[in-house]
Amino acid sequence: MAVSVNKNGILAGKVAVVTGASRGIGEAIAYRYAQEGARVVVSARTVEDGDHILPGSINSVVKHIRDAGGEAHAVRADLAVADHRTNLVRETQEVFGSVDILVNNAAVTYFVPIKSFREKHFRLMMEVQVYGPLHLAQLVLPSMIEQKSGWILNISSHAAIHPQKDVTGRGGTVYGMCKAALERFTTGLASEVYNDNIGINVISPGLVKTPGVMHHKLVTDETPSERITPVEHMAEACLRLVHGDARDITGRITYAADVLKEFNLEPAELITG
Repeated sequence: MAVSVNKNGILAGKVAVVTGASRGIGEAIAYRYAQEGARVVVSARTVEDGDHILPGSINSVVKHIRDAGGEAHAVRADLAVADHRTNLVRETQEVFGSVDILVNNAAVTYFVPIKSFREKHFRLMMEVQVYGPLHLAQLVLPSMIEQKSGWILNISSHAAIHPQKDVTGRGGTVYGMCKAALERFTTGLASEVYNDNIGINVISPGLVKTPGVMHHKLVTDETPSERITPVEHMAEACLRLVHGDARDITGRITYAADVLKEFNLEPAELITG
């Protein structure tokens, strides 16, 4: 049975922007929000299938949402470019109105040991995964503060957790550095806008078998199944962190499994192409 959109769902009337949504976790979040009635702006660099070595595109995600009865709009954005970030919010406002929910999911990652890490790759990762979310927050906060409501959800990683000193890394130091900065940004911003009734949270998925994770060989045939998080679990947890009382659900550094357990959630089936 095909999954359909509930136009009277818990996000009915809300406008959500999801970055990095052409595939993987971002795609799943876009579907789950749309299923609950949100009007979703799907953003990434890949516009059409075949534009990237990995499968997926923003136009295909939008088509799947619309085919299920939802509302969605695609905006191509390279989040390393300030003008693209500005245009993403401007176009969202023109098409759907003020942003109620921002999900900072986009990432660019190089797994290279520090001794060989290139400066341009470092600057690119920091721009996309740290300054990009900060800039997008600056762009959406004025309307959120004015209406005294809104949500920003940042997607982190277990890589932000300090590693054991005797565990040989595989070049993820800069990636972990970016995610740790994103987590500190989240808690700091949450405290700044607490009195404005805006919820700011950060969540890590665990290992999800997304196209990017498989490309970087972060999951292999030898990876124990209990270490793998179904993408539906992440999408459900991300839904829970963008509705309710923002003063109760804010400033969290949390994980998909913990959110599902705390709120006793059963992940919903997602829209499929």
